[in-house]
Amino acid sequence: MSSPSVIHIPVVKVNANRSAREEDSVAIEEPLEIKLEYGPADGRELRNISVTMRTPGHDAELATGFLFTEGIIKNADEIKSAKHSFIACAENKENTMLVTLEQGVIPHLQNTERNFYTTSSCGVCGKGSIDAIRTVSNFAAGSDDGNVIHSLVLNQLPKILRGHQRVFDDTGGLHASALFTPLGELLLLREDVGRHNALDKLIGAAMMYNWLPLQQTVLLLSGRASFELIQKAAMAGISIIAAVGAPSSLAIELANEFNITLIGFLRDERFNIYAGAHRLMVPDEAVLTAPSA
Repeated sequence: MSSPSVIHIPVVKVNANRSAREEDSVAIEEPLEIKLEYGPADGRELRNISVTMRTPGHDAELATGFLFTEGIIKNADEIKSAKHSFIACAENKENTMLVTLEQGVIPHLQNTERNFYTTSSCGVCGKGSIDAIRTVSNFAAGSDDGNVIHSLVLNQLPKILRGHQRVFDDTGGLHASALFTPLGELLLLREDVGRHNALDKLIGAAMMYNWLPLQQTVLLLSGRASFELIQKAAMAGISIIAAVGAPSSLAIELANEFNITLIGFLRDERFNIYAGAHRLMVPDEAVLTAPSA
């Protein structure tokens, strides 16, 4: 069955000294422009908010999650509609998402100037990033709310995630973000060529389900944990974040600032705890002793 996220192209596959012409599945990467319509009925304004390179699919969730995690809107109730627009698309592809806000909703457009990169390289430049997140977040991300997970459960999450990464199985080229319960039940999963897009889609979907704040969940990232991903998770109130890859120094700093549990290198039933060890139940309590400075 064809997928809007995958394209099939002819390739030459080489194995040692042999080659053959075959068809390969490749993840689609296309630009998505997010436009925002807001204001009173007699004076609606239209503003271009962002252009991000993404894998088609779940575009309304992506736009919703992006507007929220960037602090432009506060919740999904502020959105009247989110739909594809073809007005500026010569090839008639669904690469423009028009988000219309309810009358009376004032978007925080100054937050579009926080200087966060919107590329898969992730990162931050310029302005006091951590203070900016604290200012615009509606939820007490990482508050001590009793959310804990056992290491035996945590070790099983990557296997569960891989078992549900259908597009990755076809292409080998997508990142994934997934929400689990502390007991290891998979709640939601989204894939995208950009790791930040996968998380925005996930958070956008959770917003549409009215699940926020996500304090009683565990977020699993299929790759590394960058500052940008921790920032987005903090906006949604997520208190436990685990990554298959490594965290960055700024990601660890942000996790400590918001009392978020941050786990890295979660693979082969091993992991490192970089912040918030009190939310981990492990067989050897000595593991939870904070390292010396």
